[in-house]
Parts: sequence; C-alpha cells; structure tokens
Amino acid sequence: MGMLKEFKTFAMKGNVMDMAIGIIIGAAFGKIVSSLVGDVIMPPIGLLLGGTDFSSLAIMLKEGTADTEAVMLNYGVFINTVINFLIIAFSIFIVVKGINSMKKKEEEKPAAPPAPSKEEILLAEIRDELRKK
Repeated sequence: MGMLKEFKTFAMKGNVMDMAIGIIIGAAFGKIVSSLVGDVIMPPIGLLLGGTDFSSLAIMLKEGTADTEAVMLNYGVFINTVINFLIIAFSIFIVVKGINSMKKKEEEKPAAPPAPSKEEILLAEIRDELRKK
C-alpha cells in the first residue's frame, strides 16, 4: 500500500502534471504543423518547382515482383519531415525566447527592501525610548 501512496504523491506533483499537459499539447501541435507543411506550405513550393509533389518523390532501389514489393527510397517524405521539424523548432524557439524575456523583466524589477531584523527593531525601540527622555 505504501508504494501506491508514494506513486500518487509523485503523480500529483506539479511538474509531472505540467509535463503531461505539455506532451498532450505538443502532440496536437505536431499534427497542426504536419497539416500546415503538407497542406499549405508544400503545395505552393511544389507548384513553383513545376508541379512537384514532395511526398511522392522517391528513388526506386529495386523493382517489385509478383512475390515482393518494390524497395523505395522516399526522400520526398523526408523533406516534408525536415520542414515539419524546422517549423516546430522555430515555434518552440519563439516561445522560449518570449518566456525568457518575461523572466528578465521580472528579475529587473527592484525587490522590496528586506524587513528589519529583530536586532534592528530592538535597537530602534531603544533609540526611540532614549529620545523621549
């Protein structure tokens, strides 16, 4: 029973929950970027390059027979994947840069002066009493 309680404590920590939410959002963001690249960015690029569909670009390494499939080197799919990665990496760079900028602004704010120590308070009270006399 102790192990179950320990796991519950671990799983309910803020860091684990934040990580889980980040992974879920990241997966959804990956799908959005894949659609952006495949459906929005690559068609115009392919059109500019003479109607080329990058996802269909491949080199046949071995012809298929009745018993075996053809062996293909699908470099067009790889090009799409690299573009997906670059867009995701750039997006994450922008987000991290924004977060770091906000952190710097927080650090630049002057901190409130620390509260006086007990000794300082006591000395101030003694000073005030001496002034009264």
